[in-house]
Amino acid sequence: MAKTTLRNLILAALFAAMAVLLSGLSIPVGPTRCFPFQHAINAIAGVLLGPWWAGGAALTTSIIRNALGTGTLFAFPGSIPGALVVGITAKVFKDKKLYAALTEPVGTGIIGAILSVYILAPSIGKEATLWLVMPAFLLSSVPGSLLGFALLVALDRTRWFQKNIGRTLS
Repeated sequence: MAKTTLRNLILAALFAAMAVLLSGLSIPVGPTRCFPFQHAINAIAGVLLGPWWAGGAALTTSIIRNALGTGTLFAFPGSIPGALVVGITAKVFKDKKLYAALTEPVGTGIIGAILSVYILAPSIGKEATLWLVMPAFLLSSVPGSLLGFALLVALDRTRWFQKNIGRTLS
């Protein structure tokens, strides 16, 4: 049990570090910034680690990006729900775990956008409309989840997971 926890902690920290390092590549849209690589990492982390570790990695990334000034408060609802949805989907559909990566836009583009517009934006005195935030979040999360899915498939086909983790994902 302790070995698995340590492995998950290390992987979550590495995913958070990668997301912070790749956060230099962003697309500003209204009051938000879109980070496709964050969503790719959410997709991979959700499949490999499950919802809580992936959500923790997304939370850590959002905190660090805000502390560094490279993110906005929209990073929290724009990343954490996506990681949670992928992780939950991967747990529910164990036999089709890789495809869970494609559900990241549901968490980010729909749930995250709703949280951003109806809870976050009013609480920080910003105006945001769902018709602006949802497409912006989807513009970022759809390509990101496709990239994450493609990386997972490629690593699974090369048997990287079997060699390094001791199991396959498909």
